[in-house]
Amino acid sequence: MSETERLKSTVYVGGLDQAVTAHTLAEAFAPFGEVVDITLPKPDIPSSGELHRGFGYVEFDLPQDAKESIDNMDGSELYGRTIKVAAAKPQKDSNEGLGSKTAIWEQAAAEEARLGTSEGPQDPMQGLEELDVAGPKLE
Repeated sequence: MSETERLKSTVYVGGLDQAVTAHTLAEAFAPFGEVVDITLPKPDIPSSGELHRGFGYVEFDLPQDAKESIDNMDGSELYGRTIKVAAAKPQKDSNEGLGSKTAIWEQAAAEEARLGTSEGPQDPMQGLEELDVAGPKLE
């Protein structure tokens, strides 16, 4: 199964109580199709006493099973908490977007290098000619 197909068959389950286990999720989502895999990410700080980070991923054998589970389980209650069930999104690169450990200008330079679009330093004043004149342009 390709990574794209696998992503279409996987749902995100958020708002989980700490008492929820992989076995609990398997039983809750089994009515919608064959559950292939369940992931409950561990907390960043293992000594915090938490078993997981309050969310998980359920992978089904078929994409239509995942869609049916979203339609039926989103907003339902599990262990007294309302859960959020949605299509899983691809994992972001740790060097991308908010929370990145790389400065935005370094990200832009890396992207330019990757695409080969870097043309050297450009004049920041380029294209600003005639902006020193106020009022409408006379034709």
